[in-house]
Amino acid sequence: MSVPAGARPMRLARGASPWLAPTVATAALSLVRARRSGAAKAVAVPATALAAGMLWFFRDPEREITQGRVISPADGVVQSIMPWKDGRTRVAIFMSPLNVHVNRAPLSGTVTSVEHVPGGFVPAFNKESENNERVVWHFDTELGDIEMIQIAGTVARRIVPYVPEGTKVEQGERIGLIRFGSRVDIYLPEGVEPAVEVGQKTTAGITRLDRD
Repeated sequence: MSVPAGARPMRLARGASPWLAPTVATAALSLVRARRSGAAKAVAVPATALAAGMLWFFRDPEREITQGRVISPADGVVQSIMPWKDGRTRVAIFMSPLNVHVNRAPLSGTVTSVEHVPGGFVPAFNKESENNERVVWHFDTELGDIEMIQIAGTVARRIVPYVPEGTKVEQGERIGLIRFGSRVDIYLPEGVEPAVEVGQKTTAGITRLDRD
């Protein structure tokens, strides 16, 4: 008998353990000691709240992937839609700390490059965030080369790619994680019209970015 999607245990994102493990361990230890120690009791409440927040932040829900030429690689809000000189259109998606931070492949294809680019850590909603720490992805797809960029924010100082160059990925497959608030840019190829608007919410693997 199949288990309804809503009844499945929540999956946690790969790459979460360096942050999650010590936080949960501190909360658990302080709760155990709280009955005998006033100091432990004082620590238990904020530690448990922080652990709960971390568990929520690093959630990685299962999803039914939408069919379409290009789907959103990220949960968040469309921050900007800009035409590029080469005919492409950049769709920038801002991810707040409340969003799921696991990113997904916008199309099926082969990962042709995964490049880490050092940079700053200004807020991801700031225009200057284009010079932030980032990972630049290129996918060889039926629409040609598709570029996607994961951009770190003020708090998000680590991007964790899940798949290496040369990997074949399915549309909607998990490909990486950005820790805490951040941004993901995707460049739609020439001739592909965006189906989203600035201010619109997106869901990775579900929201379609292109218009028929």
